[in-house]
Amino acid sequence: MAETNTLASIRKWIVEHKLRSVGCLWLSGIAGSIAYNWSQPNMKTSVKIIHARLHAQALTLAALAGAAVVEYYDHKSGIKADRYAKFLDMDTPAHKD
Repeated sequence: MAETNTLASIRKWIVEHKLRSVGCLWLSGIAGSIAYNWSQPNMKTSVKIIHARLHAQALTLAALAGAAVVEYYDHKSGIKADRYAKFLDMDTPAHKD
């Protein structure tokens, strides 16, 4: 039961902070790729950095695609519309005649 509560809170944080989570994923991806590439002794430093950037870029694109799927699902299911409905006053007209 506690695991589902933790997973739900993690999912809620990721949904609310999509770009921050993508940025953290990019940073961890580039750090991990640099750490892996530095263990390869037969590559030049510039090649190691380029490979790390490419790996992190691919990981970021995958994360952005995942964020887009989550956003699409939220709009499709109506969760997003319900969240923003409380900020809109539907009783008053948007413009005056």
